[in-house]
Parts: sequence; structure tokens; C-alpha cells
Amino acid sequence: MATFVLFYLMIVFALSWGTTALGIPRGRFLQMQLLDTLFFALMIPVSAILAERGRRSSMLWITGAIFLFGFILAPIFVAGQGGALGMMALGLALMGLTYGPLGTVVSELFPTPVRYSGSSLAFNFAGILGASLAPYIAMWLAKNYGLPYVGYYLSASAVLTFIGLLMIRETKDDDLFGAKN
Repeated sequence: MATFVLFYLMIVFALSWGTTALGIPRGRFLQMQLLDTLFFALMIPVSAILAERGRRSSMLWITGAIFLFGFILAPIFVAGQGGALGMMALGLALMGLTYGPLGTVVSELFPTPVRYSGSSLAFNFAGILGASLAPYIAMWLAKNYGLPYVGYYLSASAVLTFIGLLMIRETKDDDLFGAKN
């Protein structure tokens, strides 16, 4: 869930808030987002290396980082164009770190005969149910309670994700730090 909430906050909510509340011109903000998607892309291979050492444990660590990011999202975002650029770079880098092992973690939840259909349904339902409303929720929170509550919402989604990850077993022999499971 945290992966999808993070993505929708960095792409949809950030564009809306950045162009309205922060007054950054739309064309400029889209250029900033385009640049920041490079951080997303660059972190996917890094996450693959981490995932080979333990998919579940790497997802737990990255989810913990997303939880912490929720608390610094607002102060970074409002620090001008550079802050918005940095906030999205960090958020999309975290997104890239989760995106690499995510497919494997989800597919390993299902037995081989239904692995593709099970993981496809789980992945798509997570995106639809877990995050499709994220931009609307974030905008409502920001307008009614302030931008920090958008970060708290992200942190809450990370807590739910963390709980879900704790409920599954690691399928690799080694965890992120090389200890045997």
C-alpha cells in the first residue's frame, strides 16, 4: 500500500499542490517531476541487488524509510522549487526501491498454479483500493488540516504495509544483513 500511496502523492498530489498552493508554474513543475522520475528509475536496479539478499527484509527497511519520509515531506516540499524538487526526488527514489522487489514479494504469496493471476489481482487491487483515492485524501487533508497531515497519511500507510510484510514469510535463505532465517 505504501508504494502506491507514495507514487500517487509524488505524481498527482504534488503536481496539484505545487502548482496551486506553492504557485510553481505547471510547465516548470512537470519538468521537475520528469527530472525526478530518474531517481525512481535509478533506484530499481539498486533495489534488485537488495532484494537478492532478502526481499521481505529489504521491503521492511524501505517501508520504514517511507514511514520516516512522511514526517519530513511537508517541511521539504514547502522550501521553494528546490525543496519541491528534493522532496519528489527522495519520494520517487523510495518508490523505486520498493518497486524492484514488490513484484516478487507479491508473486511469492501465491502457489505456482495461480501465481500470475493471484499476483496480478493483488497488485491491481492494491493500486485501486490502496491508492487510487490517495490524491483526493491528501488534498482534503492538506486543505483541512495542513500539509503535514499528508505526510502522516503516508506514514500511516507505511505502518499498514509494515504489518502486512510482517505477516508473510521470507522466501530467501538470507535477510538483508546476511543472517540465516
